Amino acid sequence: MSILKQDVQFIKGVGPKKAARLNKLGIKTVEDALQHFPRDYEIWRGIKKVANAVDGEDASFVVTFVGNANTQKPRKGLTITTWRAKDDTGYLWCVWFNQPYRSNMYSTDKLYFVRGRVEYRYGMVQLQNPIVEEYVPEKHDGSKILPIYPLTEGITQKDMRNLMAEALKRVEGSLNDEFPADLRKRFKLAEKNFAMRHIHFPQSLQALEEARRRLVFEELFFMKMALHLIREKNHSNNRGLSFEWDHKAFEEFVQRLPFPLTNAQKRVVDEILRDLKSGRVMNRLVQGDVGSGKTVVAALALYCAVLSGYQGAMMVPTEILARQHYATLKELFDGTGVKVECLVGGMKNVEKESIRFRLATGDIDILVGTHAVIEDGVNFKNLGLVITDEQHRFGVRQRAALQQKGQSPHMLVMSATPIPRTLALMFYGDLDVSVIDELPPGRKPVKTYHVPPSMKDRVLEFIKRQVAEGRQAYMVCPLVEESDAIDSQSAIELFETLRRGELADLRLGLLHGRMKPAEKESVMEAFAAGQIDVLISTTVIEVGVNVPNATVMVIENAERFGLAQLHQLRGRVGRGEHQSYCILIADAKTKEIYERMKVMTKSNDGFEIAEKDLQLRGPGDFLGVKQHGLPEFKIANLVRDIGILKQVDLAVRQVLQQRDNPAYKALIEYTMDKFNEQLNEITFN
Repeated sequence: MSILKQDVQFIKGVGPKKAARLNKLGIKTVEDALQHFPRDYEIWRGIKKVANAVDGEDASFVVTFVGNANTQKPRKGLTITTWRAKDDTGYLWCVWFNQPYRSNMYSTDKLYFVRGRVEYRYGMVQLQNPIVEEYVPEKHDGSKILPIYPLTEGITQKDMRNLMAEALKRVEGSLNDEFPADLRKRFKLAEKNFAMRHIHFPQSLQALEEARRRLVFEELFFMKMALHLIREKNHSNNRGLSFEWDHKAFEEFVQRLPFPLTNAQKRVVDEILRDLKSGRVMNRLVQGDVGSGKTVVAALALYCAVLSGYQGAMMVPTEILARQHYATLKELFDGTGVKVECLVGGMKNVEKESIRFRLATGDIDILVGTHAVIEDGVNFKNLGLVITDEQHRFGVRQRAALQQKGQSPHMLVMSATPIPRTLALMFYGDLDVSVIDELPPGRKPVKTYHVPPSMKDRVLEFIKRQVAEGRQAYMVCPLVEESDAIDSQSAIELFETLRRGELADLRLGLLHGRMKPAEKESVMEAFAAGQIDVLISTTVIEVGVNVPNATVMVIENAERFGLAQLHQLRGRVGRGEHQSYCILIADAKTKEIYERMKVMTKSNDGFEIAEKDLQLRGPGDFLGVKQHGLPEFKIANLVRDIGILKQVDLAVRQVLQQRDNPAYKALIEYTMDKFNEQLNEITFN
C-alpha cells in the first residue's frame, strides 16, 4: 500500500477517536489529509514596539515580565491571571482567563515572544490569552504564515496543523509529479512536492502564491482534460440518427408560429438542425434567459424529429411545468397531425397504461413528462430526440436513462439558469453550447424595487391597485410553515394573515411543495384562469409557470434567496402586454445583502446577474457540479482563477496535439485512470 493510501488513524497524534472525527471532514487517508487545504491564513508581520501597538490588530512583541503575576477569582468558574510586561518603549498587560498555571510559568530575567490581539483598556495596552514563547532570535522574527483549516467538532487548528506536519513528513520529497518538466517550465508551475509543502506551511507569501497556482492549475487541468476525453469518447464511434425531413413543411410550420423568431432563436435552431442531420449524436446545451423562447426552439427540434419519422420526448422537473409545456406544444402543433401526450406521476393508472400502450405502438409522436417518462415500462417505438428542460435539476444518470429509451437518440438540454459562457464551456465539456441571448421584441423589462419590511403596507396597497386594474400578483415566501430556527415569513402564515387582514377583499390562493399534485394543479389552473387575484407561494413557482396577466412579483425575505433564484422568480411576471413589477422585501443588514438587492434593481440580464452571483457567492454548487457527476473543487475558485483556467485551456490543447509524446501520453492515461468512474458514467451514446 502506498503511503498516500495509509489510514489517517496511524499518523502520529491521531488514533481511532480523532480519526472518526476527521472522517466527518472526508479525511480518511494521508492523501485526503494533504488535500484538505487551508481555507485562509493568519499572517504574522514582524515584531512591533509596544509604543506602536494599534488597537484591534494582531501583533507580536519581545518583552520581559515585570514583578509577579496576579490571579483573581471574581466568581465561581472564572479565574483571571494578569502579568505586566515591557519593552524599551512601554508596558503592556498579558491577561489569561481560566489559566492560573500561567502565574508561575515565566521568569523576570528572560526575554519572551508574545503575540495576541491588541486592546486598549484604561489607557494601557492589553493582550488577552496571548501566545508566549521564550524568545529565540532566529525563530522569532515575528514573520509567520499559519494555515487556517475547515474544522469539525472535537478538532482544533492545532490538531489539524500537527496532522498536516506529520503527513508532510511521511511523503517528504516522494510525491510523484504528473506534469512533465517541459509543461511546468512553459506554464511556470511549481514542482508538486514544493507546492504541497508550501500550501500548508508557506515560508513566504510568494511561495504560497506559487504553491496555490500550481495546485489550482492541476485541479482545473485534470477536470478540463477529463471533460475533453468524455467529449472525444462521445464523438468517436458516435454514429447517430441522420434526420431527413420535408423542408417545405418545416418552413410552413415556422411561418405559422404566432410570432417571428428572434435572430438568436434562428441561430440556435440552425445549430440544432445541423446536428440533427450530421449523422452523429447531438449533445447540445441551450442556455436562454427567462422568456427568451427556449420552448419554441424545442418545438422546432421536435417537429423535425416527427417529420423524419421519429418520436420525441421532453422531460421537465415538475408536474406543473410538464402540463404547461404539454398545453403549449399541443397549441403549437394544432392542425399539423402531430400527436402530443403528457405523462406525470399524479395521473390515474388507467391513463398511464393507455399512454404507455400508445407510445410503444407509435401512436404518440411527442411525450412530455416528469421523471415518470424514465420509469420501467415506458417504452418508445422509435425515439429519435430527447429534451430535458431546466437541465440543472437533473443528474447525469437521469439524462442517460431517458436516452437509453432509444437507439442513440439526439439529446438537447435546456437551462434558464445562465452560466457565464467560459464556465459553461468548462463545465459542459461533453456538450456543445448554444446561447439564446436576445429577448423577443416588445417585452417590457420588469421594474424591480428593493424595500425594507417597514414598507410592507405600501406594497400591499400597490397590489390592491393592480388587482383593481384587472391584474394578478404573486407573493413568494422562503418557507412553507413558520420555523423557530429561521426568522422568515412562511407562506401559510402570510396567507392566513392577509386573508383575515389587509387583503381580505381579494381572492387569495396558497401553493407550496407539501400539497398533493392534484391540489397544486387545481390552484395553478385557478390562478391561470383569473379566479385567484393573489397567489401566495413558496418557490414551487420558480420554474416555468406562465400567467401573462400576472404583473406583480413580491418576494418576502428576499435576502434568503440567491440572485439566480430571485431572477428566476422575477421571470414569472413580465410575460404579457402590461408593465410588470418585482418588489424585493429585504432587511439589508449586511453589505452583501445590499449589493445583491442592488444588482437585481439595476439589471434584467440573466447572464450579468449570473456573473454577479458567482462573484458574490463563489461557485459553490451554483454550477451544479454534483449534478454533473464530477467532483467539487478542493482549491480552485472559478471567479478568482479564470486567468489560470485560460492557461489550462492552452495546456490541454498542447498535450492533446502532442499525444505521441510519451510524457503527454502518460498524462492522458493518468487522467483516464483518475476519472475512470466519471468517464464511464458521463456518456450519452
